[in-house]
Amino acid sequence: MSTRERLIESTRTLLWERGYVGTSPKGIQQLADAGQGSMYHHFSGKEELARAAIDRTAEEMRAGADAQLSGPGTAPERISAYLRRERDVLKGCPIGQLTQDPDVMAASLLREPVEETFTWLRTRLATVVAEGIDAGDLSPVIDPAATAAAIVAALQGGYVLARAAGGTKPFEQAIEGILALLGAHTVR
Repeated sequence: MSTRERLIESTRTLLWERGYVGTSPKGIQQLADAGQGSMYHHFSGKEELARAAIDRTAEEMRAGADAQLSGPGTAPERISAYLRRERDVLKGCPIGQLTQDPDVMAASLLREPVEETFTWLRTRLATVVAEGIDAGDLSPVIDPAATAAAIVAALQGGYVLARAAGGTKPFEQAIEGILALLGAHTVR
């Protein structure tokens, strides 16, 4: 792995574990086994490096979600597969956690990929819900955009509840709850 890649991966790890403020250039350099000169050769500073790390995390999150949501099955089955996929629940969502970081939200360079990722996810889920309505799998009374927003809110809220409780049960309940609500509108 190149020095640039090690810096990005180290930043991703530290952002997820410590947040933006807790991720120091020195900590990044130590984890990446890279010197200060190497870091500043590839990036103008911490913010630019954090943006590269957030972009990478967002790309991976979108690819994983899209793979589940584009897979086989009905729309409700694909949404269920996405929501029930294996996750490190107690670590939380690496993108969702960034919304709680005031320094990330205050810097448009860092906030932008977070906002874009959640917009993409809501739009992608709304498309799957609309496909389910068109296929006759879901009742036409549900609104795809509102349903997608509720799914994302249940997922992100599930992470928060699980972390607060120190166990995965609240997350599992949030997922099962939103799937039960979706199931109430399943036609077939």
